[in-house]
Amino acid sequence: MEQRNNKLGWLFTSPYLIYSVVFFFVPLIWTFFLSITDWNMIKPKFNFVGISNFADALQSPNVHAAFWNTYRFMLIFVPLVTVLAIGVAVLVHGLSRFKGLFLIGFFLPYLSSGVVSALIVKGLLSYTSPINTALRGMGIDIDWLGTPFTALFIVGLILAWKFTGYYALIITSGLESIDKEVYEAAAIDGVKDGQRFWRITLPLLYPSLYTTLILAFGVTFGIFTEVYQLTGGGPGNATNTWQMEIFKQAFSNLQSGYASAVALLASVATFISIFIIRKLLEVWGKRNGWV
Repeated sequence: MEQRNNKLGWLFTSPYLIYSVVFFFVPLIWTFFLSITDWNMIKPKFNFVGISNFADALQSPNVHAAFWNTYRFMLIFVPLVTVLAIGVAVLVHGLSRFKGLFLIGFFLPYLSSGVVSALIVKGLLSYTSPINTALRGMGIDIDWLGTPFTALFIVGLILAWKFTGYYALIITSGLESIDKEVYEAAAIDGVKDGQRFWRITLPLLYPSLYTTLILAFGVTFGIFTEVYQLTGGGPGNATNTWQMEIFKQAFSNLQSGYASAVALLASVATFISIFIIRKLLEVWGKRNGWV
């Protein structure tokens, strides 16, 4: 009987195992192989170059820009989307009717195409757009996508708009799980309405916030569509990202070996950064007694 159950277990897990092998392990091995070659995706022949691709990548200003820009995007995107998501969740949670309808409305941007969203924003911020025409009429001339800070901020703002509804769903579920009796007991103990959020709601929301923050930090390592459509990584390298650099090297410069090395470096940077962020969030929770 036990042997039969084991076979059934392998049968039911086999689709996921096959998927993992085909779409994760095989591409990973192929990436490792490409990273030590100079293959350009056109010629059938290639040469083994050892770790020279990694050495070149570590010295590349473009890779340095992608590395630091990731953390610049974090500083803009993570606080902005977290505050917006909490605000939306608190407002929706306070509604007596139509909670689901409002949550769906806020969630819709997450389902929208990043390409379409970026093209709409690009049109709105173009030099001849009604917005810029009106601003120039008031003596304000801003090159939104041609200035490093504004370009970074615009991309971060689009991402915040897109992910706010998704993260609000997670936080709303956390709010729904808080027992009303906790608030009633706090009121009896003299906790005022202005203190309720900081002393009760926020600590009890820690598991939802932890999940939301990890997801938000992870998003910054995979930014591509918005940057590709709006700035192409510019001005200069001000908005260059890991994904943008990998794309340019692989499909514009046809240096797939070098691009594979950059991809592996990006994976290492992502893993180490998320690990450190997780530990910091856990320390934050323990220090405040939330864990």
